[in-house]
Amino acid sequence: MTEQYEDVEEGRERVLSNRKVLGFIVAYWLRRPWLLTATVILTLLVIGLDLALPWASGRLVDAITRGPSAVDDAWSAWGLFVGVYVAMAFGRNLANRSWIPLAAWNMREMTEEGFAKVQSFSADWHADSFAGATVRRISRAMWGYDQVSDAVVIWIGPAILVLLGLSLTMVLRWPLVGAFSLAVTSLYIVSNITLTARFGRPLNLKSVALDSRIGGALADSITGNATVRSFGAEAREEARISGVAEMWRVAVIRTWNRSTHIRLIQNLLLAVLQGGLTGLLIMMWLDGKATAGDVAFAITAFMLMSGYLRNIGDNIRMLQKGLDDVEDVARFSTLPPQVADAPDAAPFAGELGEIVFENASFRYKAAPEPLFKDFSLRIRPGERVALVGPTGAGKSSFVKLIQRLYDLDAGRILIDGQDIAHVTQISLRRGVALVPQDPALFHRSIADNIRYSRPEATKDEIELAARRARAHDFIVRLPLGYQTLVGERGVKLSGGERQRVAIARAFLADAPILVLDEATSSLDVETERDVQAAMEELMVGRTTIVIAHRLSTVRHADRILVFENGAIVEEGRHAELVAKGGAYARLHAVTLGVP
Repeated sequence: MTEQYEDVEEGRERVLSNRKVLGFIVAYWLRRPWLLTATVILTLLVIGLDLALPWASGRLVDAITRGPSAVDDAWSAWGLFVGVYVAMAFGRNLANRSWIPLAAWNMREMTEEGFAKVQSFSADWHADSFAGATVRRISRAMWGYDQVSDAVVIWIGPAILVLLGLSLTMVLRWPLVGAFSLAVTSLYIVSNITLTARFGRPLNLKSVALDSRIGGALADSITGNATVRSFGAEAREEARISGVAEMWRVAVIRTWNRSTHIRLIQNLLLAVLQGGLTGLLIMMWLDGKATAGDVAFAITAFMLMSGYLRNIGDNIRMLQKGLDDVEDVARFSTLPPQVADAPDAAPFAGELGEIVFENASFRYKAAPEPLFKDFSLRIRPGERVALVGPTGAGKSSFVKLIQRLYDLDAGRILIDGQDIAHVTQISLRRGVALVPQDPALFHRSIADNIRYSRPEATKDEIELAARRARAHDFIVRLPLGYQTLVGERGVKLSGGERQRVAIARAFLADAPILVLDEATSSLDVETERDVQAAMEELMVGRTTIVIAHRLSTVRHADRILVFENGAIVEEGRHAELVAKGGAYARLHAVTLGVP
């Protein structure tokens, strides 16, 4: 537990400053200047009415103290007093009507852009991150924006202006009272900011990090529910979640306790302000230097000031929490994508599927040595190439480099003469259809999963792709047919059914390059034979790369490449390589059970 907790602390070393996070949020406000301007103008109007309320209160009390002879003045003052309050209510309502659409649009865009940024990060980044924690960070940032925006524009900003206005009014009428008010309110605000930033924030960052960890741990266990059940490990997973939740409980209690301590200091300062203001005005009244209306002014002013000061205290804490919640997404925005489109990137226009590696070198960030070093290879258009070799030899990395999921350290990769580092990633990947060994489907309909490779595909085209993948028959037997939801990652379908949906998706993509990662491994013998025949049709005229774990699937490849430690140690056709008696022959012997 201690190690995990220390991990949380170390993980926050990259925290952005409050100023940078606030600047990130302000940039969203400025996207809609008219709504922001309307909100500010209406809020300033409400502030002016707030400042007029103590004055209207004092005028009413002075009129009443003159007795029944001043009845007209009293009713006039009463009307003014009520009118100011009613005008404030309408002003706040109008300000909110400008602020609400501004907030809703910005929250939507922050979520969209945070998601788009995360999508642009490399496969390494995603491999190092909990998906559940990332989801929690993005969704939490949206509400953090709301907290910060409301705190600054609706509460803290207006509060400071009202407090300054009331204090300056008192300075002009009673210099001593005004100086006292300015001193106490300034002390209140400065102490709140200082205590929240230095005393409260460090613990809040820990509880925020642990909140993300809870999201990651829950997602990890829930998505692996089938594995949990298969090993009877429910109690272990519950204990694991309990451990993370306990860490959060300890951290959040410390955070909330510190907030309570800060709130006590605020209330003591409010008591000083209350006693000081009313006491000084009573003394001046006794000396004949202030009227009963002046005392009413002071009491009303204190009531306004204390309300605003309490709001300032609460909203400074809310502001800090909101900044901490937004910080992750704000930091994402500062990170350059690890694999970025070049400024001159053009759409990929490959049709033949020729693949050329020229002196390519590549090293994973955590690896001490390069996987590929001065690697060169040419795959002819329409050639069927099988990649074989032990785990970690570089077969999957070879395909990932073709898709440009990683950038080379040196050299280049050409497809149909185009350097893939100078074409857009989206267009490049649309030119490569991939059928993985364990396809992950979206929790959407079967039709949606098939059309994912070509969103504009018609119903007839989807059905044709399913027929070619030998998936149509099982689909139509389902109660909802092509509209059947497949569950998260396709858990409602069998392994063979998922594989056939993925193959149908590849049929529909109609890409010049096809990658088959042991694409028939989950099929029964009869279905495998049918799908293999369909795939033979699919491979015609396309460059095909087969990552083979079972050598029986590569017998008819035009060329077999044998990988070891990122290098091709043998290449040729099946019979040639078996006869050669080298690395491929040894692998072949193992698959046949030959000692």
